[in-house]
Amino acid sequence: MRNVVVITAMFIVSVSYAQGQAIRLKADTLVEESSDRYKVETNRFFDNWFVGAGAGAQIFYGDHNKQMKFNERLTPGFELYVGKWFTPGIGVRLAVNGLTIKGATQNGSHSTGEVYDASQGLSKQQFDYYHAHGDVFFNLTNMLGGYKSDRVYTVSPYVGLGWMYTGEEPVAREVSANLGLFNSFRVSKSVDITLDIRGSMVNDRFDGEAGERRQDGLLTAAVGIKYRFKNRDWKKSTTTTIRYDEKELSALRDKVNQLANDNESLRKQLAQSGNESITDVIVEKRVIAAPVLLTFPINKSVISNDMRVNLGFLAKVMKEGGTDVKYRITGYADKGTGSESTNKRLSKERAQAVCNVLVREFGVPLSQLEVSHEGGVDNMYYDDPRLSRAVITIGY
Repeated sequence: MRNVVVITAMFIVSVSYAQGQAIRLKADTLVEESSDRYKVETNRFFDNWFVGAGAGAQIFYGDHNKQMKFNERLTPGFELYVGKWFTPGIGVRLAVNGLTIKGATQNGSHSTGEVYDASQGLSKQQFDYYHAHGDVFFNLTNMLGGYKSDRVYTVSPYVGLGWMYTGEEPVAREVSANLGLFNSFRVSKSVDITLDIRGSMVNDRFDGEAGERRQDGLLTAAVGIKYRFKNRDWKKSTTTTIRYDEKELSALRDKVNQLANDNESLRKQLAQSGNESITDVIVEKRVIAAPVLLTFPINKSVISNDMRVNLGFLAKVMKEGGTDVKYRITGYADKGTGSESTNKRLSKERAQAVCNVLVREFGVPLSQLEVSHEGGVDNMYYDDPRLSRAVITIGY
């Protein structure tokens, strides 16, 4: 019996020593910017706003534009707008433009009283109008060439819908369709010179005279200035990697193997001790994975290929560790970004996305996984909010 007590004590000391070694494992967190110029982090709602104003010339295409000279239909115009970029390639704006339209009329609508062509019964036409519209921008320069903060020139085609109005009799209110090309020339970090070329179509009756045309049209070109508010730039996407000291991991693996050999020796000694009440000693070799941190871009819960590589390594350890080892997957969001309800939803989606990859792609039994979420949290590591947009997986 004395031998049994001694051997059992040796076993307890060995296991305790192994646990102590595991606790002292050191890890380094490395945050690296992506070299891919097409990948950036999505900014907050109040970032990347801009305002602008412009002035230029416009020309109206009505029923009798062919009977008038080009320069006789040209008029000055203005535009004011406010907008936001959601990504370097996609943005929106709300705008208003207008002033005066000139043309010719046969039925007297908006007539100035001045005869233009008596042989065709035409008189000059002039009336004020206003045009409010919303447009969706597509920055082709950034979409095709990748984001570059100091790029001098960008071009953004856009499409939109609007509402064109004249309060002069006959009053008209018509829906408009818009197609344009927005050119920006960088002057400084916050200021651009712009050239906006836009075509707008409205119903043929807008000028008070319905003829053979299906639509009236307005072509506008305006030179202006645009101011971009902070934060006006985009951060490169980052990848977070947790690295463990390979020497310590190797030493720990050697210690585990040594303990396994010692346990086998202990089993043989117990079997030879002559104590019939002890028939066998079984020591199970268990492997529990160290905590793993995966980070996500703002408002995203998609698992990237970089994450999948790390999850593949984790899954291998999980499957080698035995089916009775459990793992807790906990999702988090950055408290400083988004509402409380959004952060709860987002942290839950992130945790579930990691669980789905482990189960569906790498074959980890669902019974070993426990999924939870904490919603929005303050900076958890290194005072860096990017490390709070994360999922942590830990074995227990």
